[in-house]
Amino acid sequence: MNYTPRLKEKYRKEIVSNLQDRFSYKSPMQVPRLLKICVNQGVGDAVSDKKMIEYAITEMSNITGQKAVPTRSKKDISNFKLRKDVAIGVRVTLRHDVMYEFLDRLVSLALPRIRDFKGINNKGFDGRGNYTLGVTEQIIFPEIDIDKVNKITGMDITFVTSAQTDDEAFHLLKEFGIPFKTN
Repeated sequence: MNYTPRLKEKYRKEIVSNLQDRFSYKSPMQVPRLLKICVNQGVGDAVSDKKMIEYAITEMSNITGQKAVPTRSKKDISNFKLRKDVAIGVRVTLRHDVMYEFLDRLVSLALPRIRDFKGINNKGFDGRGNYTLGVTEQIIFPEIDIDKVNKITGMDITFVTSAQTDDEAFHLLKEFGIPFKTN
């Protein structure tokens, strides 16, 4: 038995035809698609406490389902007591089936758990068809055990698409079920 993620199947069966009708593409290959999802988390306290990075790697790996790697500082900054090549953050790049599974969990489980949630701001596009979303608390993900969290931190989630314009990317992400605010 071969398993295909729910959103990947939805993209093939519904989203391609919907976007092809909307933007009048001549070929289904012109329809923009989701290339990767990058999840980043800055851990500023890791300069003084090395255990913070290990906690962040464990949490990020549990959330995404893929091993996280530490990001390291590029240069010395004395005001922040920062030395070159010290771990100061955690990141993961998700592609293929893992990416679709993470997106499905984000849209159906994590985002509705945000307090006073009214939708995602649609101003996070970069002009080239990519969208970045900031999450203030990692505890919105069901994989995180609230009792074991030692510090509440946020993260940035970037959706990289093959869309040429922000409008195409907006409609692609909306078709995937990302709840944008309606102004």
